[in-house]
Amino acid sequence: MRGEKRAAFAVTAGSIVALVSCLATDASADTFNLGIPSGWTCAGNCGTAAAAGVVTLAPDGGTQYGWVSTALGQGDVALEGVGGIGNPTNGSVLRSSLFSADAGDALDFYFNYVTSDGAEFTDYAWARLLDPALDEVALLFTARTAESGSIVPGFAMPSPQATLSPASVPIISGGPAWSPLGADSGACYDAGCGYTGWVLSNFAIASAGNYILEFGVTNWTDEFYDSGLAFDGVTVGGVPIDEPPPVQAPEPATLMLLGTGLVGLLGIRRRSQA
Repeated sequence: MRGEKRAAFAVTAGSIVALVSCLATDASADTFNLGIPSGWTCAGNCGTAAAAGVVTLAPDGGTQYGWVSTALGQGDVALEGVGGIGNPTNGSVLRSSLFSADAGDALDFYFNYVTSDGAEFTDYAWARLLDPALDEVALLFTARTAESGSIVPGFAMPSPQATLSPASVPIISGGPAWSPLGADSGACYDAGCGYTGWVLSNFAIASAGNYILEFGVTNWTDEFYDSGLAFDGVTVGGVPIDEPPPVQAPEPATLMLLGTGLVGLLGIRRRSQA
C-alpha cells in the first residue's frame, strides 16, 4: 500500500512538473514568430520566414526571422545622399513600433545580408535608429557587395556606428538560394553575390527616450538581380521588443488545485480497480 502511495505521489509530482515545463517559455527574442508584429510598418516587400535556403535561424532568435527584399519593392527607397556614383531604383523598408530605452541600454540584433547582385551593380542594405519624427539618430550599419574583403560598410558607404561581431564581414560567395529574392533566388550576377551569414550588431543608446528601429534594402542603378536583409533577436537592454505574449505559467494556488485534482483522479481510478 505504501509503495502504491509513493508511486501515486511520484506520478502526481511528475505530471505537475511536466505541465509547468510545457507552459514555460524560453528567453529567446522571438519577435517574428507570429509574423511582422502589429504596429510595425512596411514600405515595399517585407515578411517573415523560417529557416530557408542559405538563411538559417538566427542565434538567440525565434522560429522565424524578419526580412526586407528589393524583389517587388517600391521606388525611392534608399538612404538620402548615400551610395556614390549611380542612383537607387527600388527597395523596401520596415520600421518597428515606438519603443523606449534608457541611456546606456544596448540595442542588439542579428542580421544577414543576401544578394544575387555583384560587380558594379551593387545593391545595399542598412539598419538605422530613428527618433519619433523619423529623423536619424544613428546609422547602425550598411552592407554592400564587394568582390573581396568586408562588405560592411561596402564601397562608398559610411562606417558603421554599431559594433559588429565578427568585425570583418566577407561575403560567402555563390548564387544564394533564398525565397524572398523571388525569381532571382539562386541567381548570381558576377563576383560579389552571396550572403554574410548572421552578424551581431550592438549599439549603446546614448540618451533615454523613445525610438524606432529601421531595416532597409535598395537596388542600385537597375532593378535586376535582387537583394535582401534578414534580421532577428532584437533586444533593448536585454529585453525583446514586440515579442509575442508568452503563455503564462499557472499561479502556485492553481498548481495546488491541479495537484489535488490529479491525486483525486488517481484515488478514483484505484477504487474503481478495487
